[in-house]
Amino acid sequence: MRIKPYFLLTLCGLLLMAGTWTGCKSDAEKQLEEKNKELEDLRQLAEMDRREMENEYAQFAAQYGEMKKGIRDDSLVARLDAEQRRAQQLMEELKNLKATSAAEILRLKRELNTVRAVLRDYIRQVDSLQQLNQALIGERDAALEEADRTRRENSSISERNADLTERVAIAAQLNATGITIQPLKKNGKAARKSKDIKRFSISFTITRNVTAQAGNRKVYVRLMKPNKQVAAPSGNFEYEGRSIEYSAVKTIEYTGQEQHVTLYVDVSEFLSAGQYSAHIFVDGQMIGSNAINVEK
Repeated sequence: MRIKPYFLLTLCGLLLMAGTWTGCKSDAEKQLEEKNKELEDLRQLAEMDRREMENEYAQFAAQYGEMKKGIRDDSLVARLDAEQRRAQQLMEELKNLKATSAAEILRLKRELNTVRAVLRDYIRQVDSLQQLNQALIGERDAALEEADRTRRENSSISERNADLTERVAIAAQLNATGITIQPLKKNGKAARKSKDIKRFSISFTITRNVTAQAGNRKVYVRLMKPNKQVAAPSGNFEYEGRSIEYSAVKTIEYTGQEQHVTLYVDVSEFLSAGQYSAHIFVDGQMIGSNAINVEK
C-alpha cells in the first residue's frame, strides 16, 4: 500500500503537537504540587502557632489564679478574676479554631500580646502591693516590739515605783519606844494589886522621823486584859481592813521630831491578876507594844 506524502506530513504534525502538550501538562502538575506543599507547610506552621498560643493562654490563666492567692483587696481580686476568665475564653477559642483560619489566628495573636501586656502590669501591681504589705508587716512588728518593750519598761518602772512607795511608806512609819504601862490607884499613886487599879497610864516616845509627813495624828491605845479582851473599850478604828476596838485615843501634832506622849485608860470593872499588854497605833499601823504583870 502506498502512503501519500500529504498524509505523512499531517501525521508528523499531530505527533509533534502531542509531545508538546505532554510537556506542558507535566510542568503544571509540578507547579500544583509545589503550591500544595507550600500550603501544607503554612498549615503546619499555623497549627504550631495555634498550639503555642493555646499553651501561653493556659499559662496566663494559671498565673492569674496564683496571683489571686493571698490578695485581700476585693477590687483587685475581681479584676484578676475577670482577666483570668478572659484568658480561659481565648484559650477555648483557639482549641476550636481550624489551622486554616489565618485571620482568626492573627486576631488571637494580637489578643495574646494584649493579654501579655495586661498580665505584666498586674504582676507589677501585685508585686508592689506585696512589698507594701511586707513593709507594713515590718512596721507592725516593729511597733508591737516597741509596745512590748515599753510595756516591759513600764512594768519594771511600776514595780520599782511600788517598791519605792513601799520603802517610803515603811521609812515614813512612826515608831514608839520606851513604852511603860503604869497601873494607878484612885489617888493617882502606883497600884500593885489588881483590886486597887482604877486607871492605867501608858507613856511612850515617838521617835524622830523627818521622812514622815508632819501634821496632826491620832494615837490609839489598845489595852488587852489577861483574858485577851479589850479593857475599857471606847470606840473603833480601822486596822488592816477591819474595824477593831481601842481603849484610849489622843490627837497629837507631830513635827517629825522626837515626841513624848501619855494616854490614860480609866477602868471601872473588876480586874484580874495576870498580864496586861498595851498596843499603840498611828496611821493604821501598830508602832509599838509592851506588857506588864499585875498581882492579885
